[in-house]
Formats: sequence, structure tokens, C-alpha cells
Amino acid sequence: MSGDPRRSSILLVDDDVRLAAVLGDRLRRHGYDVVVARSGDDALRRLDVAWPDLVLLDLMLPGMDGEEIAAGIKERADIPIVVVSAISTAESKVELLQRYAEDYVTKPFEFAELAARIERVLRRVGDRIPSQPLTLGPHLTIVLGRRTAIRDGVPVGLSPIETRLLATLAASLDRPVSTETILARVWSGADGAEPAYVWVTVRRLRRKIEIDPDAPRHLLTDRSGGYRLVHET
Repeated sequence: MSGDPRRSSILLVDDDVRLAAVLGDRLRRHGYDVVVARSGDDALRRLDVAWPDLVLLDLMLPGMDGEEIAAGIKERADIPIVVVSAISTAESKVELLQRYAEDYVTKPFEFAELAARIERVLRRVGDRIPSQPLTLGPHLTIVLGRRTAIRDGVPVGLSPIETRLLATLAASLDRPVSTETILARVWSGADGAEPAYVWVTVRRLRRKIEIDPDAPRHLLTDRSGGYRLVHET
């Protein structure tokens, strides 16, 4: 992820077909990679495949209200949300900004204003990954926001790819994540990504975070063929 719009992806969630088409085209011309979802269910399904850098979210959608969608997004990853809505009451804005959103733009809006707000949010959050330390046992704590693992009190640096892989597994802590899901989320922008990418990265991570990489306690291979990040038992 990056604050550079030439490399940033946006999930646009809006059921207004005409507005979504026009806004999507303008954002693409502005340099963003844009995917459109017409409903909350569609948006959450897309997030289960790959994470964008930012979500533009309308509040008035069929089947699932905006706050419910925002909560579902945040359950999956700490992806920045910019609300774009005709609802202009102060109460709605305050509630969404306090709980979920980075910014709130009221319809109708000028594109230049929206683009400036998007760029400001992306610059502010950068490669945002949950910053709270994740303690997996007496010998290992992972601080994803700092791209650091602390093994037996010694900090070990993590690469962006390693951090994204751990973040993907941490989102389903103690549960298996398939190799296909890992590839889609961690190498979403890479052409020809293959399972060997995951295996090599896992092997490298075990050398960094496990006391004994040949007998891992935290980064486990699952019988299903995927991987699990687990608390030490």
C-alpha cells in the first residue's frame, strides 16, 4: 500500500450506477485502481479476496446499512474509510468519524475536494496495518504497525511482504488461511504469483520469529494446505 495515487487501489461502494461509473472513471484518470461494489455484501466479498488501500463508502445501500458495512470492513483489516453520503446531519458524521471513518464527504461534492481528501488520508495512514502489539506467547510479540517481531526480547525487522502475510494470518488468528487467499491478499498486484511465494516467505518468517524454525509453535502449516498463526499452547 502507498499514499502515491499511481499505486493506490480504491474500493468504491455505491449502488448509484451512474455516479459510480462517472466517479470511478474520474478516479482512474486521476491515477487510482478502482473496483466498484454495488452493495455491502458485494464489498465484503471483495475484501475477502484482496484488500484495497482505501474504501469510499456510501451509507444508503440495499440490504446492509453503511455503519454495518464499515464494521465489517474493520473486522477484516484496518483499511481507511472515506464516507461519501447525502446524509449530512452532524450526528451521523460524528458517529462515523469516531468509530470507523477517516473522513466524511457530503453529496453533492466537487471532485477536486474528494480527490484532495483521498490523497490526504492515504498520506496520513500510509501502509497502515494494526499497530497494537500481538502477543503470541512468552517468547514472541508481533508489532505489525512497526514491521517488527520481538523474539525473546530481541526486535527483528519484517519486510512489507512478511508483514502483510502476518497481517492476513492475524486477521484469522488460530484459524487456517488457504494459500490461495494468502496469494490474493499479499501478492494482489503481482502477475504470476504462485504458491511457492508463500512457502518461501513462511520459511523466511519462521527463521525470524520461531525459537526453533524446524519445530514452529506459532506459524503452522495446516493440514488443509494453508497456514495458521496461533497462540502458543
